Amino acid sequence: MTRGIKHRMKAKSKSKGSKKEGGSSSSSAPQIPAKVWQPGVDKLEEGEELQCDPSAYNSLHGFHIGWPCLSFDILRDSLGLVRTEFPHTVYFMAGTQAEKPSWNSIGIFKVSNISGKRREPVPKLGTDDSGMDDEDSDSDDDSGDEDENDAQGPSLQATSSSFLRKVTHQGCVNRIRSMPQNPHICAAWADTGLVQVWDLSSHLNALAETETEGVEGVAAVFNQDPLYKFKHKDEGYAIDWSPLVPGRLVSGDCNNSIYLWEPKSATTWNVDNAPFIGHAASVEDLQWSPTEPHVFASCSVDGSIAIWDIRLGKSPAASFKAHNADVNVMSWNRLASCMLASGSDDGTISIRDLRLLKEGDSVVAHFEYHKHPITSIEWSPHEASSLAVSSSDNQLTIWDLSLEKDEEEEAEFKAKTKEHVNAPEDLPPQLLFIHQGQKDLKELHWHAQIPGMIVSTAADGFNILMPSNIQSTLPSDGAL
Repeated sequence: MTRGIKHRMKAKSKSKGSKKEGGSSSSSAPQIPAKVWQPGVDKLEEGEELQCDPSAYNSLHGFHIGWPCLSFDILRDSLGLVRTEFPHTVYFMAGTQAEKPSWNSIGIFKVSNISGKRREPVPKLGTDDSGMDDEDSDSDDDSGDEDENDAQGPSLQATSSSFLRKVTHQGCVNRIRSMPQNPHICAAWADTGLVQVWDLSSHLNALAETETEGVEGVAAVFNQDPLYKFKHKDEGYAIDWSPLVPGRLVSGDCNNSIYLWEPKSATTWNVDNAPFIGHAASVEDLQWSPTEPHVFASCSVDGSIAIWDIRLGKSPAASFKAHNADVNVMSWNRLASCMLASGSDDGTISIRDLRLLKEGDSVVAHFEYHKHPITSIEWSPHEASSLAVSSSDNQLTIWDLSLEKDEEEEAEFKAKTKEHVNAPEDLPPQLLFIHQGQKDLKELHWHAQIPGMIVSTAADGFNILMPSNIQSTLPSDGAL
């Protein structure tokens, strides 16, 4: 199990400059040919560093809110159910991992003017890039040639406008989740053993009224009492709101126990003191069924996944060995409810068809691409066969299970790239995209209302990315 941030350091603003220490920006310096990086194959020599290919993204932005965040959630908003036009605005909530318990907070923030490429068959040259901020030192543009970069696509930029409010929180936030039906209500797991439910509506309303242009100000900090709290016997990480029953919640801890929260009103809950017991070690993640209101799944350090029905008592309805190591995370497919994905401490990813459980072997796909622990996994809310994964190897990967190896297409691609791209022979054909550049990746989420957008958090801050090769999953409309 890989949980906490390795090095808790408060982020500071970066000044624009050369990315290589001691490097020269002189135009007379020799030009080094670009080289495609193959994760797990190539090694960086001394003085070398990776550079992002901007053409691989429709949008790519980076930002931070101070202390690193182990967990966050994207909030549903009223800006449109399916949004495809740039610039975008996104609302988040996140919990910090500060150096001292009293320095922690729940951050509620809005990121505006998220710019990027319009989805057009042939990119237009010289398009307006007024929404792109070139302040971040990770930008691939050190030449100042903005028109040329527009033709290539976005590089990693600092988002142009962000507004932040903070609610004080005693202890580090292990995991935080927003209620799907009422996004202003969130549940947060603390390393003190407390699970607390908060009403953040006043902060979201204040953020909604802020201007989308202008200089971001100092974050306002507020003291606020939670709506409700429950003390576990140990700290934990597993928590999930029911997508079908508003207010219904489950929380699991490192003491092998899972507790059911039933809402008594809009502000109070009844937590059953008798826990669900079935795992032999820490409960790492929980997922409610997207179609059955009484059913949820759990995964554990004991290597197993259990399926529970709250109507049938405190023991699992089914349990099976899922991985040969700790099962860190899992995701229940909202578009194909028979599919359950899980990620392990040994770096493996497994996809199961729950309809096949009674037959013994329910695994329909298994990948051993990552060599370090899987830290987050989530199915796409727009494409039933796609999922995103993050790992301690500092890679965020996107997979499409509908893809198959096409030797003719590969030969054509190699001819076009003049053999400069020689991927490993054992590279899974379902591996659609690899994103790098963040250190100690911890969690990712797809945006449910902006198809193709993924947000990830790591020790060095957040990334917002929209890979260009998953644009086919977007709704087609003549406006773009």
